[in-house]
Amino acid sequence: MQDSDSSAGERHHIVGGGIAGLAAAVFLIRDAGVPGPQISIYEQLPVLGGSLDGSGDGEAGYLARGGRMFEKHFACTFDLLGSIPSADDPNVSVKQDIMDFNKIVPGSSNCRLVRDGKPAEDRYDLTLTAQDIVDINRLILHSEHGLDGQTIEDWFKPSFLDSNFWLMWSTMFSFQPWHSLIEMRRYLRRFIHLFPGFTRIAGILRTRYNQYDSLIAPIVVWLRERGVDFDTGGAVTDLSIEGDSTARRITALILSDGETVPLQAQDRAYVTLGSMTDGSVLGDMDTAPPLNDAEGGAWRLWRKLAAAHDGFGRPEAFCGDTEKTAWHSFTATLEGPGFFEFMEDFTGNRTGTGGLVTFADSGWTLSIVLFHQPHFRTQKPGLYTLWGYGLRGDRPGDFVDKPMWQATGREILTELSGQLRLNDQQKAWFDTARVIPCRMPFITSQFMPRSPGDRPKQRPQGAQNFALLGQFVELPRDCVFTVEYSVRSARQAVSDLTGRSAPPPPVARTDRDPLVLMRAAKVLMGG
Repeated sequence: MQDSDSSAGERHHIVGGGIAGLAAAVFLIRDAGVPGPQISIYEQLPVLGGSLDGSGDGEAGYLARGGRMFEKHFACTFDLLGSIPSADDPNVSVKQDIMDFNKIVPGSSNCRLVRDGKPAEDRYDLTLTAQDIVDINRLILHSEHGLDGQTIEDWFKPSFLDSNFWLMWSTMFSFQPWHSLIEMRRYLRRFIHLFPGFTRIAGILRTRYNQYDSLIAPIVVWLRERGVDFDTGGAVTDLSIEGDSTARRITALILSDGETVPLQAQDRAYVTLGSMTDGSVLGDMDTAPPLNDAEGGAWRLWRKLAAAHDGFGRPEAFCGDTEKTAWHSFTATLEGPGFFEFMEDFTGNRTGTGGLVTFADSGWTLSIVLFHQPHFRTQKPGLYTLWGYGLRGDRPGDFVDKPMWQATGREILTELSGQLRLNDQQKAWFDTARVIPCRMPFITSQFMPRSPGDRPKQRPQGAQNFALLGQFVELPRDCVFTVEYSVRSARQAVSDLTGRSAPPPPVARTDRDPLVLMRAAKVLMGG
């Protein structure tokens, strides 16, 4: 923590231009009084935003690799967004725009699951056995201690993994049976208040556009207006750290072009570790994304730091097995409303109100979302975009006899058409489609089983002028794979390193509310 009450002369260096790094810059300016020109953000990609992306155009096709869900208890996120003017109206904050949008386009799915080409008759039934319910409750009540290294399939019976609950849970949050039991427990406790609307995906908040246009672009505008320096397209490849775990400081950043950025005594550094979308690769209508998974700069930096310094965690626990952390998503750009009108009739949901539709019979565990249109700010009338992914892209499809990991955009549409039992006339809706498949080899890396020390503390022992950010630091009780986790890490880091801003509020503990627990129990029991 700093002794000075003034930000005069100090510089703040932020490694990583994802939401964690951008949030740190906002909190430094807004809460700690740091002038924007004294903040530098270093991002290896040419564009800011990290995993919250949205790109492309109507001609080549639009792309959103994925999207994070929001809910009302994301206190740090909505505190951040309450200070940022929205993309469409500078008099309305991003937070208020999200709230207003969800009043106009409320989400409640009528067709969460599809079987045999039609809405599943048991789509509101969790199909849990009595033992499954007992095992869920045992996990919720169990301490994290003793669960280290265990997987979800270590805890639950096969009947649980065959249930509708697991099918909806796993596709909604992207859990696999081999993922961390500790993370499953955290999710159950953190989101237990959402159980009453679980089968309808009610209580989830959505952004008006893709998350780059709705969140990242307005934040970047706000920071640019305040003079923040952005260094994009060049990675930080190493940090010079002097001292040991009793007292150590970052003295310089080493950039990919060989430049060294020295840190003075009063300077501070905020370092994002790892990235769930690092190493992403794309395909097209006639080409599948390549499978030669390669770690990008974010993972290479973390590996280098962990090898050289105590207390920086163990990245290998998360990025060491891409067969267990990868899946493929796709974004389809369609001409004309035909498919969307069909899906409105099929699901009983107006476009944008239904959320994730999962094909329960699909070998790929294929799911799609039809967003409220336009989903991209540049999207012209007459164009429609949908997103989908395969949780089990390693398995053969039902209408395309190959894993989704080997499928082209055209073949993904063939599989989707088969799951919906479209006839030849209906398949013509896709004749002019542009589909961009995307392989993300590390997308669920943060869910991999872990043991103490695998995720480092935000302030490694002895850290005097630096803190760690993002999805791979340890924040008690909160859940990775959420925007809230990254933003919370940023707010805590700014508070710790400047001493001039408040720490984040505690994680909401709805699992301590008797009414929430009663409602959740009723849902699990089929009431």
